[in-house]
Amino acid sequence: MSISPLAALADLRRGVAVTWEEFWFRPATARRLAGVRILAALLGIALAWSWATDLVGWFGEGGIISPAVLEAWRAPTAVSIFDFVRSTPGLWGMFLAGVCVLVFLAAGAATPVVAPLAAVFWASLLHRGPMLVGPADDVLAVILWCLVVGRSGDTLSLDHAIARQEPSPSWRNRTALGLLRVHASVIAGAAVLSQLKADTWWDGTAAWWLAARESSRIDIAAILARSEWLTNLLTHAITLFEVAFAVGVWQRLCRPLVAWGGIVVWPLIGLLAGEPFWGGAMAILAFACLPTAEDDASA
Repeated sequence: MSISPLAALADLRRGVAVTWEEFWFRPATARRLAGVRILAALLGIALAWSWATDLVGWFGEGGIISPAVLEAWRAPTAVSIFDFVRSTPGLWGMFLAGVCVLVFLAAGAATPVVAPLAAVFWASLLHRGPMLVGPADDVLAVILWCLVVGRSGDTLSLDHAIARQEPSPSWRNRTALGLLRVHASVIAGAAVLSQLKADTWWDGTAAWWLAARESSRIDIAAILARSEWLTNLLTHAITLFEVAFAVGVWQRLCRPLVAWGGIVVWPLIGLLAGEPFWGGAMAILAFACLPTAEDDASA
């Protein structure tokens, strides 16, 4: 018996609706998201230290980034809590308060309040010095805003220890994990598109150029310079991995493989490019893409 076009269309709509509902709203426990919370907060504390070394020189009274300079760089709609402090004590007080918020986030203390405060603090820091923002800062900002959506303090936290009861799975955790996976895929895909605009990624020399920009105890550029074959292999392997990651996180069978691979490979790419914090941030996104217990149960 043939199926009418209208019936086929109705089945398709139902299938899409079910898939959409399961991806965004099927209740999930907070364990995966709690791991993301802890890792992101620790990364934020490490990145904050890099901002602290020149905090007054950049943002203080008579600092390099004056209101006129900031106006030329920042979007008209961007705001920052640091706009309201002028004195050095006030600047340090605001900054250290933000670092304390990140510490509370790592510990999972008062998470429903601390998570949005951490996201606002980090966005404010980036908006106060947009010309100083690195790729790791941007990725961390995305992760922190995704944590606002979920209930990452339900487990592996002081909140959980104080409550002394097991929280029920929540659709908010699923939505937060979904947003993290979308961003992980988009960022990896954007990296590929950006690379393919440069001739060095086509001719296979990009890996050497990345390594040559970064000075370390191990002279990777010198090693690559001895072998054109190795340089070409590494360059094209990076591109192929990023393509596999961007696409593979959406395939049920490939997802665990590319997610675990991302946890290992993204930091290595970050080290090669001289952006270890960015590699760590991408590894956190890869960790968020790992299948949850609910995913394994429904497989």
